[in-house]
Amino acid sequence: MMAAKPKLHYPNGRGRMESVRWVLAAAGVEFDEEFLETKEQLQKLQDGNHLLFQQVPMVEIDGMKLVQTRSILHYIAEKHRLFGKDLKERTLIDMYVEGTLDLLELIIMHPFLKPDDQQKEVVNMAQKAIIRYFPVFEKVLRDHGQRFLVGNQLSLADIILLQTILALEEKIPNILSAFPHLQEFTVKISNIPTIKKFLEPGSKKKPPPDDIYVRTVYNIFMP
Repeated sequence: MMAAKPKLHYPNGRGRMESVRWVLAAAGVEFDEEFLETKEQLQKLQDGNHLLFQQVPMVEIDGMKLVQTRSILHYIAEKHRLFGKDLKERTLIDMYVEGTLDLLELIIMHPFLKPDDQQKEVVNMAQKAIIRYFPVFEKVLRDHGQRFLVGNQLSLADIILLQTILALEEKIPNILSAFPHLQEFTVKISNIPTIKKFLEPGSKKKPPPDDIYVRTVYNIFMP
């Protein structure tokens, strides 16, 4: 019998689950989603001891109920050979991912800021990306001359970086103007067949967060 598809428990929006959707899609894994829409649904998961730390994202996969975004990403990456070929590569991938997730977190939290603060935060995000994060990856790609960040094969690091770049480009279209290697990287990784499919309409990739998503999240998670 076929293994059950992974099932993702989260509101119907990007948030911290979007990275999980990206990695599953890149690995060519089909998945189901159960969207949280009410506080009662969350309560039911919590009461049923389905959430280790009472939090989502939660992913049902291979008979387990995984929580903690990074743990979920690591499991999927390891299972689908997106985590390097040895400990050194895996650690490098992990360092790149952790740095990128710090930047992505600013994007995830952005819609929940007050309107006045949102403009200022876009400037802050752009500065952090351009001064702290993008030069690191530009140099890596320039120095080793390969199309992937680590080990000359697709890894979790490439996927999370592409996700973050595209989310930033929605707000700041020319953000890569000073980074030719990252521009090339973005085109190449976007054209990997599984990722290309995920970027096309009709996939499970979520649109940028709107007011409905923000309200839903407030209704579910705020006391």
